[in-house]
Order: sequence, then C-alpha cells, then structure tokens
Amino acid sequence: MKPDFGVVILTMGKRPEDLRTAIDSVLAQRDVSVDVVVVGNGWEPTGLPSGVATLGLTENVGIPAGRNAGVPLVDGDLLFFLDDDASIPDPHFLASVKGRFDSDPALGLIQPRVEDASGATPPGRWVPRLFVGDRTRSSYATTLWEGATAIRRRAFEAAGGWPDEFFYGHEGIDLVWRVWDAGFTCWYAGDLVVHHPVINPLRHEEFYRMNARNRVWLAKRNLPVVLEPVYVGSWVALTVARVRNRQALGAWFTGLREGIRDDPNNRRPIAWKTVWKMSKAGRPPVI
Repeated sequence: MKPDFGVVILTMGKRPEDLRTAIDSVLAQRDVSVDVVVVGNGWEPTGLPSGVATLGLTENVGIPAGRNAGVPLVDGDLLFFLDDDASIPDPHFLASVKGRFDSDPALGLIQPRVEDASGATPPGRWVPRLFVGDRTRSSYATTLWEGATAIRRRAFEAAGGWPDEFFYGHEGIDLVWRVWDAGFTCWYAGDLVVHHPVINPLRHEEFYRMNARNRVWLAKRNLPVVLEPVYVGSWVALTVARVRNRQALGAWFTGLREGIRDDPNNRRPIAWKTVWKMSKAGRPPVI
C-alpha cells in the first residue's frame, strides 16, 4: 500500500542529536504511514533507525537541490520536507495535515506555525504573510519558511520542485509563487506547530551576496517582465534603508549585479491571474 507521506529530511551531518530527534518525531506520527529518506548534503548518513532510507551526496549541492534529490526516493501523494534541526511535537500532526489536504482538493501547500521549544519568541519572518499580527491566526501563505513544508506531490511537480540553482535563500518564495500559479492555494496553519530553535543567523558577506542574487533570479524566473524592476527596485530601496554595514551592503550589490548579469534556468512567468490571486491573498508579488 502506498504511504500517505513521502518525507525528506535534509542534513549536513553536523547536528546528530537534532537529526535523531527530527527522525523520531516523524516515525512517532500516528494514523498515517510515512516513507522517510535522510539526504546527507555532502556526507553519508549512517546509524539511522531501521526502515529509514539514506542518500549521501558527495558534495553540498545546496538546500533546494538537496531536498529535490530526496523526492524520487520516497513514495506518497503528499510530501513533507523537514530540516534536521526541526521536529514535530504532536504525534497527530501529519494526520491533521493529511485531513486538510483530503478535505480541500485546491490546497497545494501547508506551512505550520514555528515555535521554539525553549519558549524564545520566533521572528516575524517565520509567518508567511505581509502583516504578521497574531502568529496563531491561520491565513493564506504568500511566502514560506521552508524548514517544515507539506505539499501535494502533484503541486510540487507542477511547480518544478525547489529551484536547484538558488543554493540557499528565497527558494521557498519561488516554490509558493509557482504552486499558486499551478492553480493551487498555499496555507499557513497557525494551529499546527513544529519546533525549531530561534537562532540568530550569521550575516556574512556570502549571505548578502546570495540574498541579492536570488531576489533578482526570483523575479527573472517568475514575474511578468513589467513587474521585474518593480519587485527588484522595492528590495533595493528596503535594503539600502535597513543595512548600515558598508561591507554587507557592498556584498549585496555585488549579488545584485550578478543576478542582473546572469539568467537563471527555467523562466516561467506567472499569469496575471496569479498576480491577482496572490494580491487578494494579502501580498502582491512585487513586495
């Protein structure tokens, strides 16, 4: 019998205890069946529970490509992507997710609410809408925190999967835009919880470079030509207003030039109908 969920857990092997917690939380799910693969991004996973498949990649291919690599190895009409430092506290979580997909054929993707198990306040950017407000309130999702993502396989395939070449940064926005464009809706389930620690990410120059490059590639891959400069321009203005470190700003503009100079693969502009649907959902794809 086909499992309910194909689960892809991505790891670089640097957090073995967290990885085991993530795996155990998936295997503890009740009233659903799961087919699990752990993808080692640049290493060979070992010592995992029986029945968990592994895929060792010889080099770190980046987050989106690593997740994509695991998909063909798992079965199930629903996919669930989990990072190795995230976990599911409720054993009925996936059953609830499945019930929502079963009851709404147009639903393509679900992102749950993210909480720190220690009680630290999660950042607003983990709520995938323009105005955060009450984090427990559910709504349409117009961006994505990617660490725990449930998606129909049909929607994932229609979207073309995660954008391999992004390596990291904004791959979730790319996926959400394409799922919307494929005729599905994306949902933030504020009543469903996953755990992930609140970590202040190191903002190094490479982060700023790829952040800017991928912003441009996001627009080039997905937006009608007339909207590309609007989207990129809004982020140039926002970044100049926010970033005070001159080295960081210099790296950001290096990435911006790189994104303008180089074209990403698989350009597929979303329809104007999709632009309107996303605007009604709370965030036009130019902000």
